[in-house]
Amino acid sequence: MQSIQLAPYACHPAHSRGRRYFEPPAPTRTDYQRDRDRIVHSTAFRRLVYKTQVFLNHEGDLFRTRLTHSLEVAQLGRSVARSLRLSEDLVEAVCLAHDLGHTPFGHAGQDALNACMADFGGFEHNLQSLRVVDALEDRYPDYDGINLTFETREGILKHCSRRNAELLEEREPGGVGRRFLLGLQPSLEAQLCNLADEIAYNAHDIDDGVRSGLITLQQLRDVPLFDRYRAQAQAQYPHLAQAAGQRKLLAEAIHRMLSDQIYDVIDTTRAALADAAPTDVDAVRAMPALVGFSQDMRAQSQVLKHFLFHQLYRHPQVAQTMERARQVVRDLFAIYQADPRQMPPVQADWALQGDAQRRARTVADFIAGMTDRFAVREHERLTGQHLLG
Repeated sequence: MQSIQLAPYACHPAHSRGRRYFEPPAPTRTDYQRDRDRIVHSTAFRRLVYKTQVFLNHEGDLFRTRLTHSLEVAQLGRSVARSLRLSEDLVEAVCLAHDLGHTPFGHAGQDALNACMADFGGFEHNLQSLRVVDALEDRYPDYDGINLTFETREGILKHCSRRNAELLEEREPGGVGRRFLLGLQPSLEAQLCNLADEIAYNAHDIDDGVRSGLITLQQLRDVPLFDRYRAQAQAQYPHLAQAAGQRKLLAEAIHRMLSDQIYDVIDTTRAALADAAPTDVDAVRAMPALVGFSQDMRAQSQVLKHFLFHQLYRHPQVAQTMERARQVVRDLFAIYQADPRQMPPVQADWALQGDAQRRARTVADFIAGMTDRFAVREHERLTGQHLLG
């Protein structure tokens, strides 16, 4: 069970708003532990091992994938949650589930699928992650999805347009869509997961970017947040300045950067909680966001994000690969839309028995669930082209 005494403003599993379908409690696990276990055993979670973070699956075995990213986010989230006396189990569950709905090929795949779905409500991977756990996972005889608690589902749905929130509210009055209509915040655990996601991908994109050769330690001299820790590490370990020590220098700088960011979040959030003095979870939801960086750390983090955007994500080599990835998604969508029988029988039957909206959403669900390598194989099977890998 919980190893620390939870703060009054934390989400306590005994006070959960429950599941959409009632289930008796488990004898040895809290509801949030049970959520985490269901996520880990889901098909969508296993697929994350072959889904892109920045570098496509075929580009190297040591680059981060959606799965390793989710594990790193969960580790960072739990570290902060323990210090703030929040629910570690809820944080872990949300962190592990936050990318379950992501398309193959990272944000390039999402952008392409969103464009394909422009006339049918669009596509957003965050909303798709909720759809995965609510409807698309097919494991239990009594309901679709994996029937997670309200608090885990709330944390998964980080962003939502007003139109989508209204649709969610129609299907589930008072559910996870309502806060977007009322301008409320999610739980502190959900706020923490969102920030842990940012901290993790900034750090590991530096690591993967340098490992790939697309960015260099010399270029990173222009990023004060990173270069400060590089200089500290090099001063303490002068031998790392040699070529043979560059890998360790990079790792040590990232370790120090991560530690300082974590301590900054803990200190800043503790101060915000002391000032706001929320008495319970509902009070948290009515307040401005309380989990965050200090102003200085936020500004430095923005400089790092700007650097990664221009020097890594927009690197010509990455851009060329991602354009091919977008083409794969566009082609697959067009082919399945024109002939749903090219999909497996279950998806084909569902698409053929509905209207245009249902057909398009079924196609989007099928494509979003693909791994990078499965999408590449399907594209080659259907078009005869080999664009990636």
